[in-house]
Amino acid sequence: MQNLATHRIAAEKAEGRLAHTDRLPSNHWPRNPGMGLDLGWVLDTRVNLSATEKRVATLPGRRTVKKDAQAAWLLKALTCIDLTTLNGDDTTERVRRLCAKAMRPLRPDLIDALGMGGRRITAGAICVYHRFVATAVEALDGSGIPVAAVSTGFPAGLTPHPLKVKEIEASVADGAEEIDIVITREHVLTGNWQALYDEMRDYRAACGDAHVKAILATGDLKTLRNVARASLVCMMAGADFIKTSTGKEGVNATLAVTLTMLRAIRAYEERTGFKVGYKPAGGISTAKDVLNYQFLMKEELGREWLEPDLFRIGASSLLADIERQLEHHVTGAYSSFHRHAIG
Repeated sequence: MQNLATHRIAAEKAEGRLAHTDRLPSNHWPRNPGMGLDLGWVLDTRVNLSATEKRVATLPGRRTVKKDAQAAWLLKALTCIDLTTLNGDDTTERVRRLCAKAMRPLRPDLIDALGMGGRRITAGAICVYHRFVATAVEALDGSGIPVAAVSTGFPAGLTPHPLKVKEIEASVADGAEEIDIVITREHVLTGNWQALYDEMRDYRAACGDAHVKAILATGDLKTLRNVARASLVCMMAGADFIKTSTGKEGVNATLAVTLTMLRAIRAYEERTGFKVGYKPAGGISTAKDVLNYQFLMKEELGREWLEPDLFRIGASSLLADIERQLEHHVTGAYSSFHRHAIG
């Protein structure tokens, strides 16, 4: 096996320094301040379904990486994972174990064997319900890993609006640096874009300095046109990230939805000059899956969107499969999933 450190020159030349895994500061890019609601832009937005499906269907056959290059891509993906536990049976101990895993997502012997000893490799964030924000903040103290809280009546988003705002404020008060809100899907399905914009502006204001990720619940929005329009409205209202799903819908992240949202992000940057992050969530459980999302990100938005300040992956079991793939890269043998527990 060629050591990743000795491979770095060729890998970085080919992939734009992809092997570099040190975290960028969270304020690396100016924060999206939002803009006034431009209904003309929203209503003029269309999505070509057949072209979108054709584009994503050809991706796995066109893009592939092997050996050291693949290991570098997977290490980068690992640093972008929002390690998540959003279950009814969550406990403080489970959250603490998840935080410990976020701080040390790979065994030291694997890191050394990959030639990355001395590099700071952590997960992107921990994502929990409000109930566990303070627990996670305490467990991660001094690590630099942010805590993200799901909010606004997650996952359905149907609690009264004033309670949604108070929930955001409570999570920020407990130390959450990121808030993953859910939009009211009814506003999208009925075309009430002003209501969606006003709702999102209130959420952004309640977050203060905490960054806000707008969960569109794309599986509930029915059409890619709705996904594109909702993406634009949330960015106009000041979303720092747009996110596909809660993970609780019947259909969660897909490559077609991803392409639609990435092109909305690109259009928004071209119009305003501000970069908005992207977070696919739900159903991304294998290393093969995440590579396709990374390829699409790089092709559509560029190298900047492969870093954790602009790209996050909502996942839990994904980390275990990345560990297995990296161990196979080092040893030539696959290990059992139970050897890579996440919490």
